Amino acid sequence: MPQTPLSTPFTNDMTVGEVASRSGVAVSTLHFYESRGLISSTRNAGNQRRYPRAILRRVAVIKVAQRMGMPLGAIAEALSALPDRRTPTAADWRRLSAAWRADLNQRIDMLTRLRDQLDGCIGCGCLSMEDCPLRNPGDALSVEGPGPHFGPQESDG
Repeated sequence: MPQTPLSTPFTNDMTVGEVASRSGVAVSTLHFYESRGLISSTRNAGNQRRYPRAILRRVAVIKVAQRMGMPLGAIAEALSALPDRRTPTAADWRRLSAAWRADLNQRIDMLTRLRDQLDGCIGCGCLSMEDCPLRNPGDALSVEGPGPHFGPQESDG
């Protein structure tokens, strides 16, 4: 595979294609991140996007946070809190990951309960909305009245 230059001469700025190649993220994903305020670029005289090299770390932080299951909104909120929208440092990452720990622990607990309760439901065929610990724990949805309702775990998507 032929190598492409990593930046234009006399600048540390990278094209969107270079960032995509180096980060392993599709160009369309970078455009999406930018539309959501997760990353930003400048424009050159030809109106082409240019990114500072430090964007690679920011993209890496986004990808790791996504892999942890963090929604893009939460990632954007956390990154926007950094002064001057700078690239996260190691200390920033420690703060971000510590803030997300409680959410991750809550999701792990919910998935563990789901896994443990799932064995009791497979094949039971009851389809009881009153008694099902997975679809309606403690019949909590009865206050919503008759008809189909979604529990909180389904609306948090």
